[in-house]
Amino acid sequence: MIASQFADPHAAVELQELLTAVAERQGAEPTEAELAHGASFIYNYIEQIPYMLTVAWTSAKNVGLEAEIKSILVMVESYWLEDNDVIPDSMGIIGLLDDAYCSLLSMQTLSDYYQLQSGKFLFPDDLTVANGIMRKIIGEPYATELDTIVAKAVQDAHIKDAVKQLASSEKQALFESHATIWNHGPVNELPVDDLAGLGLTEDS
Repeated sequence: MIASQFADPHAAVELQELLTAVAERQGAEPTEAELAHGASFIYNYIEQIPYMLTVAWTSAKNVGLEAEIKSILVMVESYWLEDNDVIPDSMGIIGLLDDAYCSLLSMQTLSDYYQLQSGKFLFPDDLTVANGIMRKIIGEPYATELDTIVAKAVQDAHIKDAVKQLASSEKQALFESHATIWNHGPVNELPVDDLAGLGLTEDS
């Protein structure tokens, strides 16, 4: 599905039109170069998915979270296969934005829970900032609907309980005190420096 949409010669134009509308919503007036950078960010974000799902499966299985990651991947797969989802797949490359966000937010959430209990990252990439930007691009009420889908999948997979069983007594106390799960160290991040002109970064 990703390869098919990437091969569409109209995809870049559709993304730039979407980003123009998003920038207006953020009170920004982007240049053509900034719109092109925005489209490139979306391509890179979507392109991450096959790699991230593979890494997620391998990493989670290696630390004893095989059943939990399998449960989440079943949700992710079914969402990709659903044509009439939050953003219908009939909308071309724009119809992949919700699938991509749902996939990578699920993987990052799992990684964050694991990092909290172990102090180590489950995946080599931190997609927190990139997911936040994609959330702005998707916009409301769709982003909240996707957040709810991911939260339910994580809850149904019993991720929190499974990770707590792996944790030390000290780390388990952090769970009970509701310490933030968005607590990342120096891991790789999708480049977002060129997105300020679109009103999509904190500094814009």
